[in-house]
Amino acid sequence: MNYHEMNEKEVERTLNTDFSAGLTNEDASKRRKQFGKNELDEGEKQSALLLFFSQFKDFMVLVLLAATLISGLLGEYIDAIAIIAIIILNSFLGFFQERRAEKSLSALKELSQPQVQALRDGEWVKILSKELVPGDIIKFVSGDRIGADVRIIESRSLEVEESALTGESVPVQKTVSPIQNANLTLGDMENMGFMGTMVSRGSGVGVVIATGMKTAMGQIADLLQNAESQTTPLQRRLEQLGKILIVTALLLTVLVVAIGVIRGNDLYEMVLAGVSLAVAAIPEGLPAIVTIALSLGVQKMIRKNAVVRKLPAVETLGCASVICSDKTGTLTQNKMTVTKVWSGGKIWTVDGIGYEPQGKYYEDNEIIDPRKDKVLQQLLTFGMLCNHAEILQKDDEFVLNGDPTEGAMLVAGMKAGFTRKQLLTQFEIVNEFPFDSTRKMMSIVVKDSSGRQFIVTKGAPDVLAGKSSSILMGNKTQAYGKDVKNMVQEAINGLASQALRTIAIGFKEISPNTLILHEQEAEKDLTFIGLQGIIDPPRPEVKQAVKECKEAGIKTVMITGDHVITAKAIATELGIANKRSKVLEGKDLAKMNLKELEEVVDEVSVFARVSPEHKLKIVQAFQNRGHIVAMTGDGVNDAPAIKTADIGIAMGITGTDVAKEASSLVLMDDNFASIKAAIIEGRNIYENIRKFIRYLLASNVGEILVMLFAMLLALPLPLVPIQILWVNLVTDGLPAMALGLDRPEDNVMKRHPRNPSEGVFARGLGWKVISRGILIGLATILAFMFAYDNNPENLQYAQTVAFITLVLAQLIHVFDCRSEKSILSRNPFGNMYLVWAVISSLVLALIVIYVPFLQEIFHTVPILAKDWPMIIGLASVPTFLLAGSFLLSKSK
Repeated sequence: MNYHEMNEKEVERTLNTDFSAGLTNEDASKRRKQFGKNELDEGEKQSALLLFFSQFKDFMVLVLLAATLISGLLGEYIDAIAIIAIIILNSFLGFFQERRAEKSLSALKELSQPQVQALRDGEWVKILSKELVPGDIIKFVSGDRIGADVRIIESRSLEVEESALTGESVPVQKTVSPIQNANLTLGDMENMGFMGTMVSRGSGVGVVIATGMKTAMGQIADLLQNAESQTTPLQRRLEQLGKILIVTALLLTVLVVAIGVIRGNDLYEMVLAGVSLAVAAIPEGLPAIVTIALSLGVQKMIRKNAVVRKLPAVETLGCASVICSDKTGTLTQNKMTVTKVWSGGKIWTVDGIGYEPQGKYYEDNEIIDPRKDKVLQQLLTFGMLCNHAEILQKDDEFVLNGDPTEGAMLVAGMKAGFTRKQLLTQFEIVNEFPFDSTRKMMSIVVKDSSGRQFIVTKGAPDVLAGKSSSILMGNKTQAYGKDVKNMVQEAINGLASQALRTIAIGFKEISPNTLILHEQEAEKDLTFIGLQGIIDPPRPEVKQAVKECKEAGIKTVMITGDHVITAKAIATELGIANKRSKVLEGKDLAKMNLKELEEVVDEVSVFARVSPEHKLKIVQAFQNRGHIVAMTGDGVNDAPAIKTADIGIAMGITGTDVAKEASSLVLMDDNFASIKAAIIEGRNIYENIRKFIRYLLASNVGEILVMLFAMLLALPLPLVPIQILWVNLVTDGLPAMALGLDRPEDNVMKRHPRNPSEGVFARGLGWKVISRGILIGLATILAFMFAYDNNPENLQYAQTVAFITLVLAQLIHVFDCRSEKSILSRNPFGNMYLVWAVISSLVLALIVIYVPFLQEIFHTVPILAKDWPMIIGLASVPTFLLAGSFLLSKSK
């Protein structure tokens, strides 16, 4: 029901309550049975056991299980045990990550369960908010959290901080009058209060109109429960790769057994050969190496103030094509700041960041001393006197205690060298008429050290101008005529067009010892001094970050509960929007279905006055257009969209627990610019994963072809299964991990995001894997044939030559994998981890060949010195043949 449209009598009658006595305890008990407790449902939870076993549905886990089975069939029980250990470790990691993610609703529930003062049986009593029912009368004062959705029935200078729910940074002034508009957003319902929001000023009384899941907070909880978590591009690609590898392994096993049996070979021998090929086809270390690469990426991101909560999200950022960013506290500082001051046709600019009282005043781009301009001095000092805020210094940081607008005015005066403590030694506050949302003004009566008395008033410019009979022009007073009125209106409009919230200051001198008892008497015939323009300023580093994201093909979209003018001005200043950019309001968005939004969403840069449902709809529209969407936010209202987005990013400092628990990534410094650093890392991680997939699969193709060539040529097996397993798990493993530590290439943020539908083998990777694999296979089989022809009685020697040729060919090839172009395009010593990994792998291979007790296990014998030049030459051919062709094509 639209309670905001009803008058108080209609609300009282509709809810069947009594505003003067409240509900009886008996009525409250009956209603609790009807409506349930005032708490949020948690929805159905998957049991811990089912959640754990669901981790085994991943395709790469199936690849590992297949490798375990094969290792067991070959009698390699140590390998089988190691692989099972990896499976269990991965499963526990996934299990604990998902359990943590489900804490978001618990955090939401905690946020909505304060104690409240309720009117029961004519008396005010303290009860837990979960005991509230529709029709209860509750009261709240500054610092209280509102316990349910209420219709305001009394307001005494009441202001409520609703940014966690609406995204709007400025506290909302609450009234009791009906608002005749059926299609209001939450931020425009000035006669309503909402569960979980905080009273920042004044006091009020409200009647409960909704509890539990029927509240605005409850609707967000419902969205959060039903929001689907997206699988990441990396998960989809690894699933695709897992299917390919399993099918390949099965086909190869069947093919080899069939060829061998047809040619009259022993069935057992052929099954063993087929299983050996299956082992060669499956890179057993791949899932473990992917996990390690992502974990190392997590450590790097922590150093860049980004904490990753879900491991695959590291890579997802690298292909993000849209960042949907909340404005307040994310793109802006969430610290109201005076940036412009106007008086009598003159305008001054103020710089400085946040609540730190450091900044300069400028007039026509020239630095000035504000204490030398009498009018500016009066405007600033009166703004500080007519003020209740405090700026406190805690651990080298300046923090606000009080109303953000008053805090901004206080800091503006402090930047000019004034302090409120010093002013109170010069002026005595005799009386005060508190701010009232109906009058939209606040006034004080002050007496200076010489006994002169003044009324000082601050308030809404249009209201204060209407109460003024004169204006201060320089050091003279001038009548407030038509020309002056037009000049003031132009100044108000000019500041508003820059998204500045304007506060006017006026005064009048009264006779000493005159007693003013009523605000109507105080607030008339004022002298208009000027305006202070206040804004929640953009973070200084965000503009550059937005620019770099744009160069990388990533669109930044602002989503905010703020007004259109404010949102558009901030977005334009940051480079998110330009004159041609579309701005869509929540009321227009509400009229569109998802399909209609999809048609225009790519053209929109700013969404203003939006609700939580709108944010979710926007994310889904971008996703349906094929985008990988990152959603940033800090409030409760952002949580459903954060959870649904491909990657949800929460603010670590100002973010609510709900937003953090729903997110994949938390920014420790609340800095949008940290997202750019995370994107660079995410892109690099994916490229590094592609590098070691290329390396491992090219190596495996080489191994497969060595075995197939031998069978087709009716040769003995060039490699035994234990040698293949050694190469896959040990020799390949260290260089592959080192590739995961490779630094990003210089053009990483100059490239457009990857297509989300791009497969694992896109951009020529499939051809590189096959062509390099063929050459590695040919080099190895030629080395085997050469050694076997020279000494056909010693098969073990030929197999050892094939083994070391394969290892060397792969270790040389790994340097080629560092670049999409050629081994010659990057400095081989640019990744010293890789250099040491290659040396270690080579040493391990030589140990297997030359240490006597290992020779028996791995079926190897020492290699003669005369064969080493042939082995090194053949192992070098695959990489340097392709490097030569690259140079040839470049010279043309």
